[in-house]
Amino acid sequence: MLILVLNAGSSSLKASVMDATSGEVHFEMNGNRLLDAPELTFSDGTEIHLQQKGHEEALRAGLTKLKELCSHLDLAGTGHRVVHGGETFDCPARITDKVEQKIEALSDLAPLHNPINLEGIRMARRFFPDIPHFAVFDTSYHHSLPRRARTYALPRALAEEYGIRRYGFHGISHKYVAGRAATFLKDDYRNLRLISCHLGNGCSVAAIEFGRSIETSMGMTPLEGLVMGTRSGDLDPGILTMLAQKADLSAARIDEILNRESGLKGLSGSNDMRDVLVRSTGGDEGAQLALQIFTHRLRKYIGAYTAVMGGVDAIIFTGGVGENSSIVRHRAAQRLDYLGAIIDEDRNQSLQLTTGEDVIAFNRPHSRVKLLAIRTDEQFAIAKACGKLIDEENKVNRLPSIPVAVSARHCHLTRATLDQLFGVGHELTVKKWLSQPGQFAANETVTVIGPKNQLERVRILGPLRSVDQVEISRTDEFFLGIDAPVRESGKVDNTPGCRLVGPSGHVDLENGLICAWRHIHMTPDDASRFGVADRDVVEVAIRNDERGLTFGNVLVRVSPDYLLEMHIDTDEGNAAEITPGDTGALMHSSAEGQLKRKAVSFY
Repeated sequence: MLILVLNAGSSSLKASVMDATSGEVHFEMNGNRLLDAPELTFSDGTEIHLQQKGHEEALRAGLTKLKELCSHLDLAGTGHRVVHGGETFDCPARITDKVEQKIEALSDLAPLHNPINLEGIRMARRFFPDIPHFAVFDTSYHHSLPRRARTYALPRALAEEYGIRRYGFHGISHKYVAGRAATFLKDDYRNLRLISCHLGNGCSVAAIEFGRSIETSMGMTPLEGLVMGTRSGDLDPGILTMLAQKADLSAARIDEILNRESGLKGLSGSNDMRDVLVRSTGGDEGAQLALQIFTHRLRKYIGAYTAVMGGVDAIIFTGGVGENSSIVRHRAAQRLDYLGAIIDEDRNQSLQLTTGEDVIAFNRPHSRVKLLAIRTDEQFAIAKACGKLIDEENKVNRLPSIPVAVSARHCHLTRATLDQLFGVGHELTVKKWLSQPGQFAANETVTVIGPKNQLERVRILGPLRSVDQVEISRTDEFFLGIDAPVRESGKVDNTPGCRLVGPSGHVDLENGLICAWRHIHMTPDDASRFGVADRDVVEVAIRNDERGLTFGNVLVRVSPDYLLEMHIDTDEGNAAEITPGDTGALMHSSAEGQLKRKAVSFY
């Protein structure tokens, strides 16, 4: 399946035609310096030097040549990178006129990017009107951010009126390198805690816990977080009001300073890390300070995100700087021994990423945490996303409905814990058989005691399990005074514990208290029909719901012993007004549907 990928950046234009499955590139185009001395180069050797600056002429000339090159190819679709998808687009979308209008409406959130992305979309649709076009959003991967990470401490009414929240960016790259890291480590990335550092002219860090982005350094706009080429990154907001009052600077001028004149450029005079490194070696004080601040803040974020996840399995360096600068990797990683990340300096200095060797570890053999340099490939990631959408389009209405069930608080116990609470050899008795085969709600209940309060009569579910686990709602979490993470069942590492009290004694659990990740149980046959696999993350739209209610970040669990059913907790059920008999439809990207529905996220 051949996909034309178009990436219109703030001063560049990239395009490639590649196989969405293998990543094989048939040809590509690069356009650079579009704002001062624009030129286009093609992999067949063609060079086009443009007289007119800006994107319009570059797009017209580039797409004309691309249409000529594609004339003998059977293109299945075109994929476009779009920086900001706002609240609406939490996954890739087929582009329609309505989708274009929504992307345009989001331009205030990414004024340097969305208008240019949209210009590329509109012109490409005119040049290639007979194939579908898709938008893949930098922000969509971060829609899994929990409320605590995405919410600013502003008056809630003000934030809601203007859509002020943290969105995060570079999601296409972060997701791609997380998958490459898992393959390299011979593991499923949903078993791993990863910190991904995308370092280029724009920079961001993401904490990826068991397959979900749970923290990222960029915020409502790409300005927050790390020091970047021309962006300041984190800044005391009081500086802005001071500049407005004392320097008499307008909002537009302050925005220009923060986005185009700060970062490495503001500190050293150059926004290019290569120049900064050369000049710092030659003794330039500004360049030396810029390098120190850049790597100091990067190391600070790595430490913070390790704390947020309660540990880390691998730290990834990617992007133009992360992939190519041994000095930046050295300065960022040299003090991470306390985390169990021990750099191999010789390996770090000598590594060279290539298409054939796109992942290289540069940690010492005894390092518990892996240090990885990974060559990102956003073009391939976009092509794969488009290929998946093409395969899945129009599939939703032919699929069976998914029954939705609300799960009350409950616990799963081991044999040893049951013995301590109810007496040695006690067997659970069945109060009610549950919808999932072989599972039942027991007559036996326990008291769950937290630092602040206790929950009485928490029911035990049978049969017995290999690990103790207590599943509660977000309301229960605050009532108990415990910070319980959202986890899939069985993932109890680095979770809080509690005291369980039964008729024959009590047990102090060291961990096991979670808020359950909303999930769907299904058989392998169901998974085949839906086109998903165990531990995929999907979204589910409630059928026949006039409000267009959709649950995002739904985990798929596959087993021959399961019955098709989606489980949400009590808080989610109450907030969504779920009633017995409600069903859902597994959603694949549908632009029209996205514009009509309201996403529901409780975490």
